[in-house]
Amino acid sequence: MPVRARPPAPVPVRRILVVDDEPSICRALTIALSRAGYHVDSALSGEAAHEMLRSTHFDVLFLDLRIPDVRGDVLFHLAASLQPHLRHRTLFSTGDVSERAQALIDECQCPVIRKPFKLDDVLSAVAALCPESEASESESA
Repeated sequence: MPVRARPPAPVPVRRILVVDDEPSICRALTIALSRAGYHVDSALSGEAAHEMLRSTHFDVLFLDLRIPDVRGDVLFHLAASLQPHLRHRTLFSTGDVSERAQALIDECQCPVIRKPFKLDDVLSAVAALCPESEASESESA
């Protein structure tokens, strides 16, 4: 009887949470990341992001450090307490880096992308944060 090769395992869909108070940035990132094969949710406020983080597993967090209602460092620590893997799977975004922001970046060693950014740079940074060898828990969430 001939041996049949197994079909390759499907690549898990990675779930990304984009947090930015600028609707145009959320929209552009949602479109670009979706086209790249990610499942994307977005939040225009820290409070909305916090609610989403409490109920849904995310593989990567894209976080603007300067959102008006909740400071980026506070939201990052909330996210990491709810989903510890995000402590090393967050991509920070900012137009300028304050001392507090720099301390956070240095502490967690997460990448930071400066505004204005190129979508290709975001896609590359997100891909680097999503190792293909790990199974996504988002499929069971």
